[in-house]
Amino acid sequence: MTVRITVVDHPVVADALATIRAATTGTAEFAAGIDRIAAIAVTQATAELPTTAVTVHTPLTTADGERLAATPVIVPVLRAGLAMVEAVRRVLPSATVGMIGMARDESTHQAAAYLERLPDDIGSRPVIVTEPMIATGGSLVDVISRLREAGARGTITVMSLLAAPEGIDRLRDELSDVHVVVAAIDDHLDDNAYIVPGLGDAGDRAYGTI
Repeated sequence: MTVRITVVDHPVVADALATIRAATTGTAEFAAGIDRIAAIAVTQATAELPTTAVTVHTPLTTADGERLAATPVIVPVLRAGLAMVEAVRRVLPSATVGMIGMARDESTHQAAAYLERLPDDIGSRPVIVTEPMIATGGSLVDVISRLREAGARGTITVMSLLAAPEGIDRLRDELSDVHVVVAAIDDHLDDNAYIVPGLGDAGDRAYGTI
């Protein structure tokens, strides 16, 4: 399977996206806007999770049902990816949270990993990556490669706020079996590899370190 892109078309997502794009939006409202988007995007990101048939006892009788076949792993790309995690955990409270930390070199626009913490059994579980911004796509390519090396199999789902066409093209050139769920695909990257029109630095704005 190649890289598949799902753009979340929902009025609440559109409203929250307009809020976080605005330069006048403060830290608390910005973080809340990310949470609102993630809360809806997660329904798309989890729509194809495998299930197993079960029978449950109701107060009156029994009923056929379905349960998730495996506990998913959520992998935020630090630091901005953390802002999306709690929305996912509200839907998947038993999910394990791994972490991959990436830091961008502002002169080369390349990102390098500084932290990796992943569960040993990642190969037997669905993986959902939270990466708010897909600009050049370089850091996400590295993250997916690290997850594959750690044993992740099958489709890896990525939840994002914004993507640039250049980043999407790179993912399609270098990756396979990835599903990207994104709120919007923007116009282009500027000379500093920032997404335009974008929303600035998601991590700085979410955590008040502008």
